[in-house]
Order: sequence, then C-alpha cells, then structure tokens
Amino acid sequence: MREVIGFYKERTEIIVDTFSSLGFKVYGGKNAPYVWDHFPGRSSWDVFGEILEKTHVVTTPGSGFGPAVDGFIRVSAFGHRNNILEACKRFKQLYK
Repeated sequence: MREVIGFYKERTEIIVDTFSSLGFKVYGGKNAPYVWDHFPGRSSWDVFGEILEKTHVVTTPGSGFGPAVDGFIRVSAFGHRNNILEACKRFKQLYK
C-alpha cells in the first residue's frame, strides 16, 4: 500500500512543482492527490476552458465545489506518470 501511495505522492509533487515554478499559488497535494491552483481575478470556468482548448488537458473548475474556490482549478494526480509529465509540459508552454 505504501508503494501505491508513493506513486501518487510523486505525481502530485510533479504538479505542485510545475505550477509553483510558473508563479502560481498552489494548495493541497499533501494528504490527497489533488492540487488546487489559484488564478486570481479569473473565473475558474474561463481558466478551465483556456487549458482545455490550448493544451487538451482536462482539469476541474473550482467553482464546481462552491463560490469560495472560484478562481481555482483542481488538477488530479490520478493518471499515468507519463501523462502527468506531458500535461505539465503543456502547462509550462501555456503559462511560461
């Protein structure tokens, strides 16, 4: 079981490191394989649409969890490591 948890923690760290390196405030990822990225002044649906259209990566708009997290997107670490790496590469290209 620890091995499986380790897989998800590593993938979560990749996502956290990616968005942190791009200057975004990042929350979560410590006790769950979900990372919350803050896009101040922007609608989470607008950010979701931009990411989907320009990178073909599916995230989750924060506003789906209530008005307090509008302006955030949630990125999941559930996925194959290579897919996480590719998604993060695309995030870096979009937000460099």
